Amino acid sequence: MSEKMIVALPTSAPGGMDAELSGHFGHCDVFTLVTLDAGKIESVALQQNVPHEQGGCMAPVNLLAQCGARALIAGGMGMRPLMGFNSVGIDVFFNNGLTSVEDAVAAFASGALPRFTQDDTCGGGGHDHGGGCGNH
Repeated sequence: MSEKMIVALPTSAPGGMDAELSGHFGHCDVFTLVTLDAGKIESVALQQNVPHEQGGCMAPVNLLAQCGARALIAGGMGMRPLMGFNSVGIDVFFNNGLTSVEDAVAAFASGALPRFTQDDTCGGGGHDHGGGCGNH
């Protein structure tokens, strides 16, 4: 990783490097935005999530695109937002069960996280994003 990029992570409040990752990106409290330069942390910022009802699952996709995110690390999401992220040029990576922002960023920077695929998506439709969604 040799270019500067913003990596978004769905987190529980209050967010930041010590925060716990949220199980499902669309229902997180806040996004922790980590700017990496050549794999090193340059800065950390927070972005409040928008209500899930406001634009559905695409509202956070558009929000993160406006924030300049180029990658997202998530544990769970449906097919529609995954396709949305792909269409706005944000690469999605599976958090592999990691629970902290710090651990997920370190794994991402070292190239250890797999890309999030259709096989990792939730069933969609319902709002049961807690139990099975983050446990792929």
